[in-house]
Amino acid sequence: MKIKLYRHRATIGAAVAILMVLPLVLSCEAAGLDNSGSGDAGDAALIQQVMRLVQQRYVEPVKPDELTDDALKGMLSSLDPHSDYMDATEYQTMQSDLRGKFGGIGIELTLQNGRPQVISPIDGTPAAEAGMEPGDVIAKINGRPTIGLSLQEIVTTLRGTPGSSVNLEITRANHAPIDVTLTRRIINVVTVKSHLEGRGIGYVRISTFGERTQSEFVDAVSALKRRANGNLTGLVLDLRNDPGGLLEAAVDISSDFLDGGTVVTTRGRLSGDNHAFDVTSRSDRLEGVPVVVLINSASASAAEIVTGALQDHHRATVMGTRSFGKGSVQTIIPLGDRGAVRLTTARYYTPSGHSIQDQGIVPDIIVGVPKDEQVANATVLREVDLAHALRNTGSLDNSHPGPEGSKAGGTSEGSDVPINPALIGTERDSQLQAAIRYLEGNATTRPGRQGG
Repeated sequence: MKIKLYRHRATIGAAVAILMVLPLVLSCEAAGLDNSGSGDAGDAALIQQVMRLVQQRYVEPVKPDELTDDALKGMLSSLDPHSDYMDATEYQTMQSDLRGKFGGIGIELTLQNGRPQVISPIDGTPAAEAGMEPGDVIAKINGRPTIGLSLQEIVTTLRGTPGSSVNLEITRANHAPIDVTLTRRIINVVTVKSHLEGRGIGYVRISTFGERTQSEFVDAVSALKRRANGNLTGLVLDLRNDPGGLLEAAVDISSDFLDGGTVVTTRGRLSGDNHAFDVTSRSDRLEGVPVVVLINSASASAAEIVTGALQDHHRATVMGTRSFGKGSVQTIIPLGDRGAVRLTTARYYTPSGHSIQDQGIVPDIIVGVPKDEQVANATVLREVDLAHALRNTGSLDNSHPGPEGSKAGGTSEGSDVPINPALIGTERDSQLQAAIRYLEGNATTRPGRQGG
């Protein structure tokens, strides 16, 4: 069984979903569903009746497959923020995202006030080479205004066959509109970046959890050890603005810090949805090296699983601000050439049995972002803010009450606003500098959890 995590980003805060990819399910019985309900036939007849009315009498012609797709989307998306129906194109896009390889221009986008805004261009891609900057707004794509388009529609339009071109009209603060034509090419997303700070402290940033993340992480750690002449005195694991990715990668990354034990547990209505995912490696790759994990309100899903595992096992000190709070599990059920269903089937729990659903992970040490480092005019969005979000039903044994609201709220008004992505990992990154100072003061000891 292969388990994945996925997110849909809204503003700077990611709305994150954990996806479980199962063998092809074609019948209710194979999916573990009960189709014996007495009202099923009548309900299906009602849906068909309404679809016929639309086809016969709506003011403009509507294709039957479009009605079916929209009906499925409406039915599933009304359940919770993360259940959904994906048509074939959306399903293919999701798979490309997780593989970290696709034809495009190389930018990470969000929607701000109904318009696509650049979070950051990916190094070495057409977007970066053209000088696109964080905060740029894409006003038009191939002459078509982007206002009112969904993020999925925008991404689909920007992606395409390598070698083909796409024209963008960019608006930038205090600048005349910019017209640029980019040639698409294969984008290979590097999910791990690293460098060595002073006094032998390593810095590793994971931007998302993909198929190559664990191997990239191992390479990064080996390179840091070489640069430090085998004497790493500390490590900062930066998971800020990390929206999630593959659960396998999250378990493997957690395992690289742990000697054994459970990383994450899932619980659902069906016994087949109950799993305990244990450490996959034999030993801690960084044994004896103090670790700080940095998180913020845009750290979600797989990032929260890693953070929760290292916090509960007392392997790292968590710093920053409260995480997003995505603690539910979705099952991906492919539907042949018609796409796939994403259905919420379980909740997940940290090793101590704590559910982070709608609450997030509270750092051991709260460190906010100064005003001049924050994303301008950002709206902090968490799981609890989403319509139809699942409630937190407590811990597995109900002995862990979960984080208190007063601790989760940060140290000052606006402190939860994420850092400008362009500053992450730089000397102007005050949260990183706080983590380095902490490690410098604890270089001879292995940090454990401090409260929360």
